[in-house]
This record gives sequence, structure tokens and C-alpha cells, in this order.
Amino acid sequence: MKNPHELIEKNVGLLTILVLVAISFGAMAQILPLMFQQQALEPVKGLVPYTALQLEGRDVYIREGCSGCHSQMIRPFRAETERYGHYSVAGESVWERPFLWGSKRTGPDLARVGGRYSDEWHRVHLINPRAVVPESNMPAYPWLADNFLTGEDTASKMEIFQMLGVPYTEEDIAGAKDAVQGKTEMDAMIAYLQVLGTHL
Repeated sequence: MKNPHELIEKNVGLLTILVLVAISFGAMAQILPLMFQQQALEPVKGLVPYTALQLEGRDVYIREGCSGCHSQMIRPFRAETERYGHYSVAGESVWERPFLWGSKRTGPDLARVGGRYSDEWHRVHLINPRAVVPESNMPAYPWLADNFLTGEDTASKMEIFQMLGVPYTEEDIAGAKDAVQGKTEMDAMIAYLQVLGTHL
């Protein structure tokens, strides 16, 4: 009679099924409890949805791949909290889709960057990072100052987020186009960066 362990190792199909079953149980053990914890589903006190301009800035942030080098999640360790501020909590991200937590830190974590620098600092930094941080290896994004937003899709984006539970009002949605029209992508990106981490 064959050893059961040997039988599993030599049968690729059976091994694949058993690996998937093991992963499924592990995932359920991690995910299911969070789905029923109220603190993971409740927004932190004072959390407000992104404005139309901030929402457009978030889309620019995603498009330009900023989350490839910057995380937005401070872990609950002393080295992290001393450098970046209070650790991230679930209630800050209840309306985030997709999550931009990230894990790579070629650049610093941005979870608490809101209000830390002036708008002008961000503007200079995005046009030429080395003008304010000489050792920076971040690429420059000068075209953001030349690209203007039309606001054509902003209201639609807000409606989708509203369906997903973000408390946008009809007034927010109706004024979305006017709120962003004529603004640059640079303005939007700065508005987004300036709100990060300011609710906790």
C-alpha cells in the first residue's frame, strides 16, 4: 500500500485541491471575523467623504502609480508611529475603494501627510522633487500643472461610491462638475494629499 503522503505529492490535481482547501480555511479564519467586528465597519468619528476635487486627485494618484512607492498604512510599531504618527485604524478606510494601503516604501508613508506641508511645498515637490528634498529619487510630475479637469465623470464616480455606502448627498453630486471644472490635476492631487490622515 502506498504512503498517503507520497500519493498526495505525486498527484498534482489532488495536491492542488488540498492546497486550495487549506488556503480557503486560512482566508476564512482571517476575513470572516473582521466582517462581523463593528469597529472595522464603522467610520472613525469626524470622517467625511472626499470632496469632488479630492476624489479626482485620488484618481490621479492611482493613475500615476504613486501607491507603487508610497504606502498609506502606518503599522502599530514604535518605529512607525514615531516617524509617521498614529497607526492606521480600520475606520479610516471604510469608504476606500480600492484600498491604497500598499506595502512598498521607496518613498515615505503618506497616511498622515495631510497638513504637514503647505500647498506650495507640494506643488514644488511634484514639479521637481529635488528642489525640496535633494536626495529624492521620486520622478517629477510637471504635466499635472498643465492638465485641466473637465469634471465630466466626477458626478458619476460619486454616484457609484454612493451606491457602495459613501454618504454623498445629492447636492454633492449635483455640484461635482462645477467643483472641479477648470482646476488642474496638480490642484486635485494636492487637495487629496492635504486630506490624508486628517480625520484621526
